[in-house]
Amino acid sequence: MIRKVKPQIRVVGFDDGTFSFSSKLNRDKTILIGVVMKGSQEVVGALSRWITVDGTDATDAMIDAVTSSRFEDLRVILLKGITYGGFNVIDLERLNSETGLPVIVIVRKKPDIEAMENALRKHFPDADRRIALLQKAPSLVELLPEKLYLQAVGVDEGTAREIIRVTTRTGLTPEPLRLAHMIASAVMTGESTRE
Repeated sequence: MIRKVKPQIRVVGFDDGTFSFSSKLNRDKTILIGVVMKGSQEVVGALSRWITVDGTDATDAMIDAVTSSRFEDLRVILLKGITYGGFNVIDLERLNSETGLPVIVIVRKKPDIEAMENALRKHFPDADRRIALLQKAPSLVELLPEKLYLQAVGVDEGTAREIIRVTTRTGLTPEPLRLAHMIASAVMTGESTRE
Protein backbone atom coordinates (compact mmCIF):
# COMPACT_ATOMS: atom_id res chain seq x y z
CA MET A 1 0.00 0.00 0.00
CA ILE A 2 1.30 3.44 -0.89
CA ARG A 3 0.79 5.90 1.94
CA LYS A 4 2.81 8.79 0.53
CA VAL A 5 4.08 9.29 -3.02
CA LYS A 6 7.74 10.21 -2.84
CA PRO A 7 9.51 12.00 -5.72
CA GLN A 8 11.86 9.00 -6.07
CA ILE A 9 9.13 6.31 -6.09
CA ARG A 10 10.35 3.22 -7.96
CA VAL A 11 8.15 2.46 -10.94
CA VAL A 12 8.30 0.35 -14.08
CA GLY A 13 6.64 1.53 -17.28
CA PHE A 14 5.90 -0.96 -20.09
CA ASP A 15 5.43 -0.39 -23.80
CA ASP A 16 5.61 -2.62 -26.85
CA GLY A 17 7.46 -2.40 -30.13
CA THR A 18 6.01 -1.76 -33.53
CA PHE A 19 4.78 -4.58 -35.75
CA SER A 20 3.48 -4.97 -39.28
CA PHE A 21 0.17 -6.24 -40.58
CA SER A 22 1.92 -9.40 -41.81
CA SER A 23 3.22 -10.01 -38.28
CA LYS A 24 -0.42 -10.02 -37.13
CA LEU A 25 -1.25 -12.68 -39.71
CA ASN A 26 1.78 -14.80 -38.78
CA ARG A 27 1.44 -14.26 -35.01
CA ASP A 28 5.01 -13.04 -34.93
CA LYS A 29 6.63 -11.55 -31.84
CA THR A 30 7.23 -7.98 -30.81
CA ILE A 31 9.36 -6.65 -27.97
CA LEU A 32 7.94 -5.63 -24.60
CA ILE A 33 10.17 -3.16 -22.76
CA GLY A 34 9.89 -2.10 -19.13
CA VAL A 35 11.87 0.92 -17.97
CA VAL A 36 12.54 1.09 -14.22
CA MET A 37 12.93 4.59 -12.81
CA LYS A 38 13.11 6.59 -9.62
CA GLY A 39 10.21 8.97 -10.23
CA SER A 40 10.91 10.90 -13.42
CA GLN A 41 14.57 11.57 -12.73
CA GLU A 42 16.79 8.50 -12.79
CA VAL A 43 16.70 5.37 -14.93
CA VAL A 44 17.57 2.40 -12.74
CA GLY A 45 17.28 -0.36 -15.32
CA ALA A 46 15.25 -2.04 -18.02
CA LEU A 47 13.34 -5.29 -18.52
CA SER A 48 12.47 -7.03 -21.77
CA ARG A 49 10.34 -9.91 -22.96
CA TRP A 50 8.96 -11.01 -26.33
CA ILE A 51 5.19 -11.18 -26.74
CA THR A 52 3.03 -12.61 -29.51
CA VAL A 53 1.31 -10.11 -31.77
CA ASP A 54 -2.43 -10.58 -31.16
CA GLY A 55 -1.58 -13.34 -28.69
CA THR A 56 -2.56 -13.87 -25.06
CA ASP A 57 0.84 -13.83 -23.38
CA ALA A 58 1.42 -10.15 -22.50
CA THR A 59 0.08 -10.43 -18.95
CA ASP A 60 2.29 -13.46 -18.26
CA ALA A 61 5.30 -11.66 -19.76
CA MET A 62 4.80 -8.62 -17.52
CA ILE A 63 4.30 -10.74 -14.41
CA ASP A 64 7.44 -12.74 -15.18
CA ALA A 65 9.48 -9.62 -15.96
CA VAL A 66 8.53 -8.00 -12.64
CA THR A 67 8.63 -11.01 -10.33
CA SER A 68 11.88 -12.47 -11.66
CA SER A 69 13.75 -9.16 -11.80
CA ARG A 70 16.35 -7.87 -9.37
CA PHE A 71 14.20 -4.75 -8.81
CA GLU A 72 12.62 -5.80 -5.52
CA ASP A 73 11.77 -2.23 -4.49
CA LEU A 74 9.28 -1.55 -7.29
CA ARG A 75 6.15 0.16 -6.03
CA VAL A 76 4.00 0.67 -9.17
CA ILE A 77 3.48 -0.67 -12.70
CA LEU A 78 2.62 1.92 -15.37
CA LEU A 79 1.00 0.79 -18.63
CA LYS A 80 0.38 2.66 -21.83
CA GLY A 81 -3.03 1.21 -22.54
CA ILE A 82 -4.61 -2.17 -21.85
CA THR A 83 -3.66 -3.87 -25.14
CA TYR A 84 -0.14 -4.68 -26.27
CA GLY A 85 1.08 -6.22 -29.50
CA GLY A 86 -2.24 -5.55 -31.18
CA PHE A 87 -5.04 -7.25 -29.24
CA ASN A 88 -2.90 -8.97 -26.58
CA VAL A 89 -5.17 -7.77 -23.73
CA ILE A 90 -3.74 -7.27 -20.25
CA ASP A 91 -5.55 -8.80 -17.27
CA LEU A 92 -5.09 -5.83 -14.93
CA GLU A 93 -6.44 -7.59 -11.84
CA ARG A 94 -4.15 -10.58 -12.33
CA LEU A 95 -1.14 -8.34 -13.00
CA ASN A 96 -1.88 -6.51 -9.75
CA SER A 97 -2.52 -9.62 -7.65
CA GLU A 98 0.42 -11.70 -8.91
CA THR A 99 3.01 -8.92 -8.66
CA GLY A 100 1.56 -7.33 -5.52
CA LEU A 101 1.93 -3.93 -7.21
CA PRO A 102 -0.66 -1.31 -8.10
CA VAL A 103 -1.23 -0.94 -11.84
CA ILE A 104 -1.94 2.43 -13.45
CA VAL A 105 -2.94 2.65 -17.10
CA ILE A 106 -2.38 5.98 -18.85
CA VAL A 107 -3.87 6.68 -22.27
CA ARG A 108 -3.78 9.82 -24.39
CA LYS A 109 -6.81 9.01 -26.51
CA LYS A 110 -10.03 7.56 -25.13
CA PRO A 111 -10.41 4.11 -26.69
CA ASP A 112 -13.56 3.17 -28.57
CA ILE A 113 -14.39 0.02 -26.59
CA GLU A 114 -17.38 -0.82 -28.78
CA ALA A 115 -15.19 -0.75 -31.92
CA MET A 116 -12.58 -2.88 -30.15
CA GLU A 117 -15.20 -5.43 -29.14
CA ASN A 118 -16.57 -5.56 -32.70
CA ALA A 119 -13.07 -6.11 -34.11
CA LEU A 120 -12.41 -8.86 -31.58
CA ARG A 121 -15.69 -10.62 -32.42
CA LYS A 122 -14.87 -10.43 -36.12
CA HIS A 123 -11.28 -11.71 -35.99
CA PHE A 124 -10.74 -13.82 -32.87
CA PRO A 125 -12.27 -17.19 -31.95
CA ASP A 126 -11.56 -16.39 -28.26
CA ALA A 127 -13.16 -12.94 -28.52
CA ASP A 128 -15.37 -13.50 -25.45
CA ARG A 129 -12.32 -14.04 -23.22
CA ARG A 130 -10.57 -10.90 -24.50
CA ILE A 131 -13.74 -8.82 -24.26
CA ALA A 132 -14.24 -10.00 -20.68
CA LEU A 133 -10.78 -8.60 -19.82
CA LEU A 134 -11.68 -5.25 -21.39
CA GLN A 135 -14.99 -5.15 -19.53
CA LYS A 136 -13.59 -6.01 -16.10
CA ALA A 137 -10.99 -3.23 -16.32
CA PRO A 138 -11.83 -0.16 -14.21
CA SER A 139 -13.60 2.75 -15.84
CA LEU A 140 -11.47 5.43 -17.45
CA VAL A 141 -11.00 8.59 -15.40
CA GLU A 142 -10.38 11.80 -17.34
CA LEU A 143 -7.29 13.63 -16.07
CA LEU A 144 -7.15 16.32 -18.74
CA PRO A 145 -10.24 16.86 -20.89
CA GLU A 146 -9.90 14.79 -24.07
CA LYS A 147 -6.10 14.57 -23.58
CA LEU A 148 -5.25 12.16 -20.77
CA TYR A 149 -7.07 9.30 -19.04
CA LEU A 150 -6.21 6.78 -16.35
CA GLN A 151 -7.38 3.43 -15.02
CA ALA A 152 -6.09 2.17 -11.69
CA VAL A 153 -6.08 -1.20 -9.93
CA GLY A 154 -4.75 -1.56 -6.38
CA VAL A 155 -4.47 2.16 -5.74
CA ASP A 156 -6.99 4.97 -5.26
CA GLU A 157 -7.54 7.63 -7.89
CA GLY A 158 -5.92 10.45 -5.90
CA THR A 159 -2.73 8.46 -5.34
CA ALA A 160 -2.70 7.39 -9.00
CA ARG A 161 -2.92 11.03 -10.07
CA GLU A 162 -0.01 11.92 -7.78
CA ILE A 163 2.11 9.04 -9.14
CA ILE A 164 1.47 10.24 -12.70
CA ARG A 165 2.44 13.78 -11.70
CA VAL A 166 5.66 12.66 -9.99
CA THR A 167 6.73 10.40 -12.87
CA THR A 168 6.07 12.94 -15.64
CA ARG A 169 8.92 15.30 -16.52
CA THR A 170 7.66 17.00 -19.68
CA GLY A 171 4.51 16.65 -21.73
CA LEU A 172 1.70 14.32 -20.70
CA THR A 173 3.34 10.90 -20.63
CA PRO A 174 5.18 9.59 -17.56
CA GLU A 175 8.90 9.31 -18.24
CA PRO A 176 9.15 5.50 -17.82
CA LEU A 177 6.48 5.04 -20.50
CA ARG A 178 8.06 7.60 -22.83
CA LEU A 179 11.45 5.87 -22.59
CA ALA A 180 9.95 2.38 -22.92
CA HIS A 181 8.26 3.52 -26.13
CA MET A 182 11.52 4.89 -27.54
CA ILE A 183 13.53 1.77 -26.69
CA ALA A 184 10.88 -0.68 -27.94
CA SER A 185 10.50 1.12 -31.26
CA ALA A 186 14.30 1.30 -31.69
CA VAL A 187 14.64 -2.46 -31.10
CA MET A 188 12.01 -3.24 -33.74
CA THR A 189 12.81 -0.61 -36.41
CA GLY A 190 16.40 0.45 -35.81
CA GLU A 191 15.57 3.87 -34.41
CA SER A 192 13.16 5.37 -31.95
CA THR A 193 9.91 6.89 -33.12
CA ARG A 194 7.98 9.81 -31.72
CA GLU A 195 5.03 9.23 -29.46
